[in-house]
Amino acid sequence: MMRFVSVVAALSLATIAGCAAKEVLVAKSAVAAGNDLSGQWQLREDSRSAAKRIRDAEFAAAGGNEPLLPRENRYSAQSTRGDGGGASVHVFLETGRSLKITQTDFGLFVSFDRAIVEEYRFGEHREISVGPIIADRVSGWEGNAYVIETLDDNGAKLVEAYQLQDGGRSLRRKIKIVAKRATQLSLEQIFDRE
Repeated sequence: MMRFVSVVAALSLATIAGCAAKEVLVAKSAVAAGNDLSGQWQLREDSRSAAKRIRDAEFAAAGGNEPLLPRENRYSAQSTRGDGGGASVHVFLETGRSLKITQTDFGLFVSFDRAIVEEYRFGEHREISVGPIIADRVSGWEGNAYVIETLDDNGAKLVEAYQLQDGGRSLRRKIKIVAKRATQLSLEQIFDRE
């Protein structure tokens, strides 16, 4: 009888753990409070290795580290080229050596190397997509930092924060990706005003 109760309790805990609620993003402030990130920004030489780390993380997330042919697995008939539950939030991460930030009364436009422009609306909470990949996004002000959080369907989260330093002469960008409660990427880039 005691063994039966233990089995039922274990199954109940497994069911509850499997039904854990998906994270919900919390809206950020739409008030800039005098902060203006506008300007032309150039990545510092000592921050350039961060761009390689971003490319490496994107490559790994896309399955680039997996073999072209699946390894035979006696326990599963599934391929090793991803479990279908991996992080897709990497597709929303942009980077570049030069940034042009234009700030309006309602949002930010960030141009990466004059090629890609991202638009963020202060206080936004919306669904975004790149091709078939859909995610939730919030962005807005947390103190004097502009923070963007992107959450994919698998629960992986990309957090970016832009903040002025040195009296507005430099811009710090923090990037973090967390998936399955583990940090996949955490880095900081420093840009100088041109």
